[in-house]
Amino acid sequence: MKLIEKYFPNLLDQQIYRLSSLKNLYMYWNAYVNLVSRKTFHDFYQQHVLFCLGIAKVFYFYPGSCVLDLGTGGGFPGIPLSIIFPHTKFILVDSIRKKIKIIEKIIDNLHLKNVYPIWIRAEKLENKFDFVVTRAVNKIDIIHNWIKDKFKYKSNYKIINGTFYLKGGNLYDELKKFPHAIEYPLNHYFEEPFFITKKVVWISNI
Repeated sequence: MKLIEKYFPNLLDQQIYRLSSLKNLYMYWNAYVNLVSRKTFHDFYQQHVLFCLGIAKVFYFYPGSCVLDLGTGGGFPGIPLSIIFPHTKFILVDSIRKKIKIIEKIIDNLHLKNVYPIWIRAEKLENKFDFVVTRAVNKIDIIHNWIKDKFKYKSNYKIINGTFYLKGGNLYDELKKFPHAIEYPLNHYFEEPFFITKKVVWISNI
């Protein structure tokens, strides 16, 4: 948790409490459903929480915005981001029902009022969103096809509505079809070696 406070020194007490509660909650529920890889659990705050909060380093979600967390899995990046942006609405979707059921319990425990988990496939969603966030769900072109019609027509931001992808490694092939994509290397924001190859990729919905 000290790692989170290092890079987000202006957190409110409630945000610190919620973020510091995450590891124990996931440790408990991971015994029932594999929400977080057990191989990476020892580095929970770096590899899961801080990595997801990389999006908060490159973008600020306005209060009242609606954000879709596509293929949320164990609730990442939606839950950490919802704590940082308590006045933004986060819709967490996944096709695996048992994961959504556990996420509901974690959200209740943290008393998060801006997070709504839904058991559904992304293609079947009828809602429209300002932004989408996603972490390593699939290749970018596949995800883009799933969500290309899920955005609100009007943007309340200076940028067009679109998607933030949390990615690692060489993305040259994945981004060939998206020449307008913007890459934000996370080692510009976080000094730990883990982030050398990690990026936030922004792609508008057009």
